[in-house]
Amino acid sequence: MRKLIPVAGTLLAMLALGACGGDETPTPAERLPLDGTPVAVIDTVIVDAFDASGVAEPVRAATLSTKLMASVTTVLVHEGDRVASGQLLVRLDARDLDAKLTQVEAGLAAATAVYDDAVVQVGRIRALYADSAATRAQLDQAETGLVRAEAAVATASAMAAELAATASYAEIRAPFAGVVTHRFVDPGSFAAPGAPIVTVEDAGALRVSVSAAPDAVQGLRAGTAVNGTVGDVPVRGTVEGVVPSGPNLYTVNALVPNPKGALLSGSAATLALPRGTRRAIVVPVGAVVRQGDLTGVRTVAQGQPSLRWVKLGRTTDGVVEVLSGLAAGDTVVVAGGER
Repeated sequence: MRKLIPVAGTLLAMLALGACGGDETPTPAERLPLDGTPVAVIDTVIVDAFDASGVAEPVRAATLSTKLMASVTTVLVHEGDRVASGQLLVRLDARDLDAKLTQVEAGLAAATAVYDDAVVQVGRIRALYADSAATRAQLDQAETGLVRAEAAVATASAMAAELAATASYAEIRAPFAGVVTHRFVDPGSFAAPGAPIVTVEDAGALRVSVSAAPDAVQGLRAGTAVNGTVGDVPVRGTVEGVVPSGPNLYTVNALVPNPKGALLSGSAATLALPRGTRRAIVVPVGAVVRQGDLTGVRTVAQGQPSLRWVKLGRTTDGVVEVLSGLAAGDTVVVAGGER
């Protein structure tokens, strides 16, 4: 019976441990299958950068309006439509302008006829004056009539050009190829001078604008290449300019190519403004494991793979900086054999 007492105690202890083991709180390291390539971690020199936040906007965007007060007769596009440069988007009712243009053109034709007749008369009077068959007063009168006829033609031509330019505002055309992002009117709407009608954006290139302190922009010049993100997509841009925007504040503009339109304008963006170099630990992106909001790396110790939670920094060119949770000399498992 004395020998059974330790055994019973041991069983009770195991039962107690089993009861405690019911807690499913995840541990900082979980066993994983070794399904990648083990890579030794070393520290390296990386570019130290300040992440400045901003917004990505299209380089070219235009909100079109008119100088006329007229009704909208036709709207040929919808939001999201791609349009070509010069394509007709909206047409306004310009029948009154057409009538005035017809009237002005008729006046121009009449003035031209008078001018042609004055040219003929001046030619005749000059010939008669040369033969002493006409007086100097008659010649002066004929030449004055020619000058007046010429001025009348110029005035009528200017009126016709002005009216034609005004009538051109009855047709709203795309200033460049792009995408219609806003449509403000429908057929039957009334268009007023300066009121928005259609917005067209060309997202083939984006301008990322961020603000930073003077120490973060030192050394930045137009043409400097910088890394960044638009939304969650890593991008590489070119600094367009660095200008003061307020007390102890500068604005940095960078151009990011977007030929396929994969990056959406209006997205949150960041630029990594370089500030020298520093030593850091980086691992290939393929070594990172994500579970919800948690990030970890697959490590190997004594031949046994496990998951270690870490804090990550910036991702650049296929590698990500590890801020904490990993040390030089550790071994990580990289999916797909990336190095």
